[in-house]
Amino acid sequence: MKKDFNKIPLSVLDLAVILEGKTPAESFQNSLNLAQHVEKLGYLRFWLAEHHNMASIASSATSVLIGHIAGGTSTIRVGSGGIMLPNHAPLVIAEQFGTLASLYPHRIDLGLGRAPGTDQPTAKALQRDERAAYQFPQTVQELQTYLSPDNKNANVRAIPGEGLDIPIWILGSSTESARLAASFGLPYAFASHFAPQELRQALNVYRSTFVPSKQLEEPYAIACVNVTAAETNEAAQLLATSMKKMFLGIFTNNRLPLQAPDEAFILDPRYLPLINQFLTYSFIGGPSEIKADLMKFVDDTQIDELMVVSHIYDHGARLNSYKILKDLQKDASS
Repeated sequence: MKKDFNKIPLSVLDLAVILEGKTPAESFQNSLNLAQHVEKLGYLRFWLAEHHNMASIASSATSVLIGHIAGGTSTIRVGSGGIMLPNHAPLVIAEQFGTLASLYPHRIDLGLGRAPGTDQPTAKALQRDERAAYQFPQTVQELQTYLSPDNKNANVRAIPGEGLDIPIWILGSSTESARLAASFGLPYAFASHFAPQELRQALNVYRSTFVPSKQLEEPYAIACVNVTAAETNEAAQLLATSMKKMFLGIFTNNRLPLQAPDEAFILDPRYLPLINQFLTYSFIGGPSEIKADLMKFVDDTQIDELMVVSHIYDHGARLNSYKILKDLQKDASS
C-alpha cells in the first residue's frame, strides 16, 4: 500500500539536549514535558539516544532516562534510539529493559546500534572491547536469547526480561545495518537526520532481502529527520541557526551546548558543502513549506513511520514545532 504523509505514524527522537546556560536537570525536565506534550498530540513513540562525552547531550544513561519518561507518561511508547550494544553486556541490557518492560508493560522499545556513540578515547573509557562492533550480529542474537521464553532452562537467564514483550529494532545509517535487520526479520530505523547518504539504498536492501520472523512478518522502516517548524518560513529559518551551529561544532570539534538562535549567523563557506549534506533531510519552514517537503519525502521513500528530532533552543518553540507538524495531518483529515 502506498504510504501517505497524512496517514503514517509520527514519532520523536530526543537527545535531552543541554541548552547554553542551562543544566542537564533542566534538560530532563524539558524532555519529560516534551514527551507529555507529544503524547497528547497523538505521537506514537518517544525514543532517547545513547551518547557519551558530549557537552550538548545529557542522554548518556539512556535506560535510566527511559524510565523517567515512561513514568511520567501513560500511553506513548518509550524506548532507545538507540542503545549502543557494543558498549554493554547483552545480559545487562536484557535485565535493564526487562525491568522497564515490567514497570511499563507493552510500552518499551529496544533499538540497538553498533556504533560507540562517542569518540575513540571515550569508547576506551567505557572499557569497550575493540572487537565488539564486529561482533554486533552475535551480540544481538545473544540478547534475543536472553529475552526469549525458550531460555528458561539455560544456565544464565535475564530476570526480569525473559519472555516479556520487548520489540527489538536495528538502527543504522548504512546498507550493512539494513541487511542485518532484514536477515533477522526485525524492524529498521535509519538515521537520516545526521547520515543521509545511504538512506535510499539502505531501504531498498532492507525491503528486498527481508526474511519474516516471529517478531515481524513484513518489513517495517522508520526514517528519522530534522524538523524545524514555525508560523512563518522566516521564523523557522532563524530557529534553525541553532541546529546549524550544532552541526558546525561537530565538524570543527567544538561541541558546545545548543546555542540560542542568531540572526547574524553566517556559515563559513569552507564548511557549507558538509553542512548542506548533513541537512539533506532537514525540513525547515512554515506549515505549507514543511508539509510539501515531507509529503514528497514520504512519497519518495515509502517509509512506514516518520521519526522527528528538533534541535530548537527555545523550549516553547520546540513544543510548537511538534504541534505544527501534527496539525498538518489533522488538517488533511478534516
